[in-house]
Order: sequence, then C-alpha cells, then structure tokens
Amino acid sequence: MSITPVPRIAVIVVAAGSGTRLAAGVPKAFVGIDEHSMLRHALTRVFDGPQAQVVIVAPEGREGDALTDALAAAGDRRDLVTIVAGGPTRQSSVAAGLGALWGDVDVVLVHDAARALTPPAVFERVIAAVDAGRPGAIPVLPVIDTIKRVEDASIVAAVDRAELSAAQTPQGFRRSILDAAYEIADREYTDDAALVAAAGHTVAVVDGDPLAFKITTPADLDRARSLVARHPLTQSTAHLGNAMPIPRVGVGTDVHAFGGDGPLWLAGLEWPAEPALSGHSDGDAVAHAIVDALLSAAGLGDIGTHFGTDHPEYAGAHADAFLSRTLALLGEAGWRIGNVAVQVQANRPRFAARRVEAEHALSSALGGAPVSVSATTTDGLGFTGRGEGVAAFAFALVVSA
Repeated sequence: MSITPVPRIAVIVVAAGSGTRLAAGVPKAFVGIDEHSMLRHALTRVFDGPQAQVVIVAPEGREGDALTDALAAAGDRRDLVTIVAGGPTRQSSVAAGLGALWGDVDVVLVHDAARALTPPAVFERVIAAVDAGRPGAIPVLPVIDTIKRVEDASIVAAVDRAELSAAQTPQGFRRSILDAAYEIADREYTDDAALVAAAGHTVAVVDGDPLAFKITTPADLDRARSLVARHPLTQSTAHLGNAMPIPRVGVGTDVHAFGGDGPLWLAGLEWPAEPALSGHSDGDAVAHAIVDALLSAAGLGDIGTHFGTDHPEYAGAHADAFLSRTLALLGEAGWRIGNVAVQVQANRPRFAARRVEAEHALSSALGGAPVSVSATTTDGLGFTGRGEGVAAFAFALVVSA
C-alpha cells in the first residue's frame, strides 16, 4: 500500500458566515442549492482540484454538519479534512483556519464557501502564480459596467473602469507571508489580499471565472440553482492511490444515572414500572453507545458532535431518532453498517425476556442492520451493581457502501 504524501498546499474554506442578506434562516453555507448545501458544492470543486489539506471553518455548533458535507465531497481524500469553529468575523475565522494547518503546508488558499461554483481551474491558476514566486495571487474579473462616483444621489464623476477589477476567491499566499500579515493586522480588512498588501506585499492577479460569483442575495441563489439544474453535482473523482481501508470498527460507551422523569427508555424500548434515566434526551445509554460506535467507525466524530445539548430538537428524543439520523450520516459519507454488538451493564431492568424485542427495535431503526444485545449485572459491583445507573458498551463494523 502506498503512503499518502503530506500535502504542501492547504485550502481554508470559510463557511462560518450567518448569511443575513440571504435570509434563509440557517447559516449561509448550509443553504441548499439543490439537494446539496452550498458548502457541499464548494467542497466538491475544491476536492476536484490539486491535492491539499482542506480546512473547513464552520459556524460554532455546526461542526458536525460541516464534517458530514466534507466527507461526502472528499471521496477518497477524507484523510485531508480538518474542521474548526469560526469566529465572530471573517478575519478571525481565517485565523482559526491558519491555526489548524499542518506543518508541511507552505501555500495557503483562502476560499469563500459562498463562491460555491468556482471551477477547479481557478485554484490551479492561483497556485501556479504563488509557485512562480509571487507573495500572493487572487483571481479577478474585469468590471464591465460603467462606474460612477455618487454623492447625495448625484453623479460626481465617472470612474475609469480600465483600472478596476472584481476580486474573487480563492486567494492564495505563501504561508509565511500570510501568517506574518495576520500577526500584525490591527483592523478588519475586506479580504486577505488587502491584509497582505497592508503588510507591504504586492499581490498578483490571475484570471477569475464568471462561475466564481458570490452567493449573497436570493437572486444570487436563484442563479446558482439554475446553473446547477443544468449541470448537477457529481461525486468527486479524486484519487490518492490508497483507498480508504475497509471494513472499519468503532467502539462507543455511554452511562446514565437513574433519576429522570417519566418512564424508562432503554435499547429502544419503554420499560413500564422502571425508574427513568436522566439525560438530555431519554437517557437511552444503549442507543447512545451504538451511535458513538457507528460514528467512531466511520470517522464522523461522536454523539456530542451531532446530537449534543446545542441541538434542542433531540431533547427527549428516543432511540429511533438517534439511530435513523446516524444511519443517514453514514450513508451520506459512503458507509453502510455491517453489524453492531452492545453489552448492557445494569442490575435493572432484566433483559433476558426482552432481548429479542430490543434487538429487533434497534435493528429496525438502523435500516435492518443486525444488532446483538447482551447484558450483565456485574455481580453487584460498581455504580451499576449498586443500582445507581446503566452503562452500555458497543462495537460496530462499517463497510464502504
């Protein structure tokens, strides 16, 4: 098996914006162009370009969603994905991305997820300019409209459009230069080229592309949707030479104490006359351990990433909600479930009489994947043996879909 070389190029995809002008009710990068998000479209084109570490700067609390899109777009480049949380400004978000770069990276491209249809050729032109010795380079388009300088609703003068260009992304720089420019920046700049220029460097330009327009308003989104309808998104065809190893195994564990409200829910079943477990949802330690094992096997983070307390829609949710969503996450990332085995450690409830029923409920929620359940009382030892709560340990196998 060949060893994947560590890339010398990184692309920071800035996806932490709120998208206020788009008024879509969700962060801009997660607005759908078709059945896929703006971020998914942007990343597919990034991964169709030169091999690079891809750092996605996501809105805080939406890292899990960004990871789902990234893994779906990456194909067999999944090992090049890094997710970080963004800051309150674009500049702080880029700084967060810079802090996540690998040591061998020496060329950095900063790209807006809102320019979701940017062709891979634009990335190649920017990289070529930096490799040719320029401190930085950005893609531009000529300004074709007549430009007027206006004050108080009146034209003051015409502006020579021959001297003007419309800047796009990705904007590329030698890493050492961009790092140094960020260290001394004392105010917010409109883009990274302005920040680097303020640090005393000359930034080159390369040809941009009309498809690299920024999706900012509902009209821009309609334009993007029209273009994508004519040219649907296809899966990245990038190859590294060593496929993702399959199958993969993950482990998950969860514990909950007795003391919740209502009935006990465990292994996807309601247990009448048993004390409830406490937790953000229904406290189903068995289902939660399975979720962690599956996400671990697929490299998709953990249960807190996708179902944490910052996701109020899962408050009080039962096993089927967690497991069906996890099944979907795996499918989107190119995995299917082989099997799941889970062991329950508790002195109550007694599983023997309902083991088959529990296995059926859990399997059904996972699309029919086989699930086996075993149980032990731990001979009265530990917090489970004392009847203070329930522990569950799960192992999951996933294979490439």
